[in-house]
Amino acid sequence: MTKDLVTCPIENTLKLINRKWVIVLIRDMFTGKKHFSEFKEDHPNLSATVLTDTLKFMENNSLIVKKNVVGTKKNLTEYHLTKKGSRLNKILYEMAVFGLDELECGDEKDSEIIAMFKDYYAELLKI
Repeated sequence: MTKDLVTCPIENTLKLINRKWVIVLIRDMFTGKKHFSEFKEDHPNLSATVLTDTLKFMENNSLIVKKNVVGTKKNLTEYHLTKKGSRLNKILYEMAVFGLDELECGDEKDSEIIAMFKDYYAELLKI
């Protein structure tokens, strides 16, 4: 096999999700956010241009689908995770668990609180 035919699945996954804001927006969608204004409101440091570009990137890579909702005062656009986007749930969960176990709790670990957060993320991410 030539080098061009051999790809690393970890590297390819990182190329997909390593773009700034992708993982954050996917997490937001798991929490129920689906409108441009909701993403913008939760992340005031995220410019409208970068948000637009990131959503297009995610759509072009089949992580999300854009749907126009008709029948409201004004037409609204909603963003929904695709099956491919939803499958990132396990990666997000493991990132949360790693953060809880290794980064956030310091020396005084409270196992009940950590377990509560792990359960929360498992439910949120449908693990």
